[in-house]
Amino acid sequence: MSYLLRVQLPDRPGSLGSLALALGSVGADILSLDVVDRGDGFAIDDIVVEVPTGALPDTLITAAESVHDVQVDSLRPYSGMLDTHRELELIDQVANARDDRLQVLVDGVPRVLRVGWSTVIDMGPQGAYRVVGSQSAPSTQASSAPWMPLEKPAILDGEGDWVPELWKDMDTKLAAAPLGNTGKVLLLGRPGGPDFRPSEVARLGYLAGIVATVLG
Repeated sequence: MSYLLRVQLPDRPGSLGSLALALGSVGADILSLDVVDRGDGFAIDDIVVEVPTGALPDTLITAAESVHDVQVDSLRPYSGMLDTHRELELIDQVANARDDRLQVLVDGVPRVLRVGWSTVIDMGPQGAYRVVGSQSAPSTQASSAPWMPLEKPAILDGEGDWVPELWKDMDTKLAAAPLGNTGKVLLLGRPGGPDFRPSEVARLGYLAGIVATVLG
């Protein structure tokens, strides 16, 4: 079983090694690591770990937080493919798709940006509507999007009046980015968190901008 562990740890030599030793002490094997964000003296890392069958995921949290100044932001089961060039591969897949390019995009975004689901929404005569959604996207849709049109990537208020109650019940964190000048928006949902970091929103913006160019 693999898990995605998001941790905040001191941005100093040795801290990552200490964390790796602590995780190894409970049988966890680190498969990949991405630096999500950096601040004043700390780093936010996404670590994909594999644990033995039957191991309790709570042991990962206990082990990680046994290291001084390490805090666990979230722990989620992880079934995505491990790839250090995820964005580039997705852009290539969209570019080479014969049709349904937007569907290829939303199906690939969850594993690339490590979110629960993604959709593309647009504005019509009756207001906001879903153009396409990933297989994991909730069937419940937002009936309005007062934040559209969107000029730049942004974290959205998951408790806003426009947010469906089901999304709120699942504590869904939301972020979005415009698909160029098309008026369409790529909307991401991360049920249960963690919160989107500024660097993740920046990555979303870069990806959406490049894909918009590919789509022409």
